[in-house]
Amino acid sequence: MTDMADVLPVILALLLGFAVVMYVVLDGFDLGIGMLFPFYREEAERDLIMNSVAPFWDGNETWLVLGGVTLWAAFPHAFAVIMPAMYVPVLVLLLALIFRGVAFEFRWVAKPHHHAWDWSFAVGSTLSAFAQGIVLGGLLGEIPVVDGRFAGRALDWLTPFSLMCGLAVVSGYALLGATWLMMKTTGDVEQKARRMGPALLAALLAFIVIVSIWTPLQFDRIAERWFSFPNWLFLLQVPVATALFAWLCWWGIRRGHAVLPFMSAIAIFLLAFLGLVISNVPYLVPPSMTIWEAAAYPGSQVFFLIGASILLPMILAYTVLVFWLFRGKLGPGEGYH
Repeated sequence: MTDMADVLPVILALLLGFAVVMYVVLDGFDLGIGMLFPFYREEAERDLIMNSVAPFWDGNETWLVLGGVTLWAAFPHAFAVIMPAMYVPVLVLLLALIFRGVAFEFRWVAKPHHHAWDWSFAVGSTLSAFAQGIVLGGLLGEIPVVDGRFAGRALDWLTPFSLMCGLAVVSGYALLGATWLMMKTTGDVEQKARRMGPALLAALLAFIVIVSIWTPLQFDRIAERWFSFPNWLFLLQVPVATALFAWLCWWGIRRGHAVLPFMSAIAIFLLAFLGLVISNVPYLVPPSMTIWEAAAYPGSQVFFLIGASILLPMILAYTVLVFWLFRGKLGPGEGYH
């Protein structure tokens, strides 16, 4: 008979992974448009860009809250290790999101003296994405843990690998932002996004290749998982699929497709996330703490799972409804009402 103490952490880990994926995909594109903001000089272009995400951006961040609460409530031992190890980049992430959110609202009411808020929106978006990559790189770089506690120093996260991961997330979110503008806008805004798209796609693919080479060279456990026989026969499908969707994204950009580049970019992100999961499962804090070692007391897991089973359908329904209601493209001078 299956022990619930073994099954519950797996279910909650899947919930955590789902929340992270939804946040990266949904908040990734509106952080991306913030990073592209300085490349659009005209006020009308910037107004159109912000209008394209106005109904979505704050709801997208709900997934960040769900992911953080899931980590804290369902895996408190991992939370107690990750937070002190990543305190500085997490603090930068939260402050950047605050500045970005304030800039989004204040930009409209501050006109015509809104240029400082334009820069706050762009800088906040970029710093938020970069900090997320830093956290990812610091986690993949193996946090030192002794007796279930963080045993490193405050700046252990500051490594060449984590900085590279920060740049990788910035380039990836910028690609999501560009493909979003291809899907949701028309005119000069769309055409500029299409001109930037191939370079952003190439940058993201370059970072994916670097991570794919760096991690197995640095960590034997990852090299063994990917390159041992017969594992590589099955796992080869991941890079092949990534190359296929990269080609579809490029082809969609060049051919003027509205939806295909955005969906292909999302697929690339999902495959990159799958690759990271394959490299590190079952560790939540690799290679020191598995999902079972990090999990809360079974009674707490059940309590949280009951609450999540109520909230998750509501969040999903709200997300689907908003994207359905505010579907379609926006032209110059248009907005959602």
